[in-house]
Amino acid sequence: MNEACRAIAAGPNPGEGLGPGFDAALLLAARERSREAVATIARRIQPGMTEPEAEAIAAAVFAELGVERVWHPTHIRFGSNTLKLYRERSDPGVVLGESDLYFIDIGPVWAGHEGDYGDTFVVGDDPDHLAIAAAARTLFDRVAARWREGLTGRALYAEAERAARAIGYELHLGAPGHRLGDFPHAVHRAGHLAAADFPPSPGLWVLEIQIRHPTRPIGAFFEDLLLG
Repeated sequence: MNEACRAIAAGPNPGEGLGPGFDAALLLAARERSREAVATIARRIQPGMTEPEAEAIAAAVFAELGVERVWHPTHIRFGSNTLKLYRERSDPGVVLGESDLYFIDIGPVWAGHEGDYGDTFVVGDDPDHLAIAAAARTLFDRVAARWREGLTGRALYAEAERAARAIGYELHLGAPGHRLGDFPHAVHRAGHLAAADFPPSPGLWVLEIQIRHPTRPIGAFFEDLLLG
């Protein structure tokens, strides 16, 4: 078993339990396949498409990659819809432009283990688009580094809010992170990372970063599993 697998185990905190079929290697494989799926979907998205057309592409990619089911609906947001939070509906009729940005958020299940990954992509070379997409990834890395220092989930999101302001963006607190694991993880906990008053255990939580531009109607999103 590699080091990443050894670092994942049932956590010591309430709500961090795992089912009898949990396998750390399968969870990490689901993560890698989720990252692969997002990259594949992004390669097939083109200017002129609508969000429903992009979500149909995602469904086709899932079929190709042998996804068993999805544990949350696929969200692909274009342009001004990148400001929408997970539970908000996209404004209809938004078409991806030649100079635009979008994000992909997926939650597939492979071999009984949940994947969850999201990233922002840029079409064209608008500097604000490029900067905000990069900022979401940078903020994720900074906050994940503080998690490795032992911060609680609540403190992580306070840090994310501060760090976002420091680089000129606003953190969307409606994307508060969540548990992950063997399907369905909600048997053990369905709570938010931002509400956890303990240091989250490795491999059991997804850190979500969603930010918005201070003056333009655009946002960016990045999420991944917290790993030691």
